[in-house]
Amino acid sequence: MDPIRNPFAPGAGAPPPELVGREALLEQAGILFQRAIAGRSAKSFIAIGLRGVGKTVILNKVGDIAKGLHYRVCQIEAHEKKPLPLLLVPHLRRLLLDLDRLDALSEQVKRGLRVLKSFASGLTLRYGDAELQLDVDPEVGAADSGDLEADLPELIVALGRAAASRKVAIALIVDEIQYLRERDMSALIMSLHRVMQEALPVVLVAAGLPQVVALSGRSKSYAERLFDFIAVGALSPADARRALLEPARAEGVIFTDAALDAIVATTEGYPYFLQEWGYQSWNAASDNRIELADVEAATGRAIAMLDSGFFRMRYDRLTPRERDYCQAMAASGTGIHRSGNIAQRLGARVQAVGPLRDGLIRKGVIYSPAHGDTAFTVPLFEQFLARIQAVPPATPRSTS
Repeated sequence: MDPIRNPFAPGAGAPPPELVGREALLEQAGILFQRAIAGRSAKSFIAIGLRGVGKTVILNKVGDIAKGLHYRVCQIEAHEKKPLPLLLVPHLRRLLLDLDRLDALSEQVKRGLRVLKSFASGLTLRYGDAELQLDVDPEVGAADSGDLEADLPELIVALGRAAASRKVAIALIVDEIQYLRERDMSALIMSLHRVMQEALPVVLVAAGLPQVVALSGRSKSYAERLFDFIAVGALSPADARRALLEPARAEGVIFTDAALDAIVATTEGYPYFLQEWGYQSWNAASDNRIELADVEAATGRAIAMLDSGFFRMRYDRLTPRERDYCQAMAASGTGIHRSGNIAQRLGARVQAVGPLRDGLIRKGVIYSPAHGDTAFTVPLFEQFLARIQAVPPATPRSTS
């Protein structure tokens, strides 16, 4: 069929043609935003799930909902090599300047800008590269101690008071939140705690891998009372079928039941994989009916695309020893594995491979569902590791 008409969209963060199975979560976001606007207690939430379940797509949709309710939105992606304050400062500058343009008479907005200038000055002392262009004097003694757990809450409270003075609300949207350092996460949690205590119109919606729950708990024990942790998983078989059927139907194309069953079974309902199989099956079909044979023909291409992109980009970040650890996990089968069993396969003590495990968790490749348990954050990663393990290494070319 015509590839230009192909409605499916495999890609990191690419919006699917039909966002199904997430209606309850999006409804909860709408309620959260409207409660905050009304000055009522609003419990922020963090969506948690494996790679490829559509967390980034959900956050983008949540951002659209917030903007539709006239929120000022700060949307960032956490980075394992960049501290949270350096990510936030440019966005908070934009938000406060936007609030200042609404009316030049608000002292709370002016103070927010001064506190931001002070905060950035403290960051320059700490990180050396937090220059901020603001034509205001700093608020001396406010958010400038260099202690992030003291300074960030003061800054976010100043932002919330500024927003309240303008009768608007702020949405902080953070993707890949598991990459925050523990101290950064602690400061963010403390900031939201202060916001809730003063009923200020600032809410947080975030998404990350499952280790976020443990990170939050280590950072502050009261985190579970500030946030709802909402699990985002694979789609149900019915929703997975809808994700394929409805975009195709809009283009006058149908899937046979056998074709749908094959894709849902192979992808296990993971949204990213559904988009890849839908995309490749569409391109393999010769008319407006996608048959089982088309899915079978498309499967090799879909796997090749995943192996060269979705899986490979994560595998290539690993050291040789980390790859050995992952192969030992894969050799144990699918699902959750005891850390001791993985160490045994490697012929080492649990304590000896602990740093390897910790490094893989920091890289977002594995997580710990419970104490002593280990699982991949990437669905079907075991199958990828089995495929590359089965490929013999290339024979070196003779130099003679």
